[in-house]
Amino acid sequence: MPLRYADLIAQARERVPVLMPWDLAARLAQPQPPLLLDVREAAEFAAAHIAGALNVPRGVLEQACEWDHDETEPALVGQTSRAIVVACRSGKRSLLAAVTLQQLGYADVTSLATGVRGWNDADQPLVDAHGVKVEGDVAEALLAPRLRPDQCRPRG
Repeated sequence: MPLRYADLIAQARERVPVLMPWDLAARLAQPQPPLLLDVREAAEFAAAHIAGALNVPRGVLEQACEWDHDETEPALVGQTSRAIVVACRSGKRSLLAAVTLQQLGYADVTSLATGVRGWNDADQPLVDAHGVKVEGDVAEALLAPRLRPDQCRPRG
């Protein structure tokens, strides 16, 4: 039987350590903070993100980690021993991205449990594309799931 999304997430949880938002806040305050990698799409990132995060959408992650691609991100290339914390909206895409980084040889990769939504729920600050603080209730609305009726499993 083919794997489902939930299966992939469960497998990733077995391979990738997770960090809670308050623990990430403490690590970011250290003299040698980890690289915070936000793998959401550019529009999501622009609306609200953790200050100092590097945005590399999950769809171009592999290319971003190598030289000579339009998506190459110099801050990632060759940084296989640097501590990296991967974030997304809810903590699921970040798990999958962290597995990809592990496969590419990155040794110290962690996923932000509960994602940027959990960061906001823990009253940690978010900023927009201009570095302006995004208030918690505004961020909550921006980070809420937006399922359309046609995306839900048919009933009956």
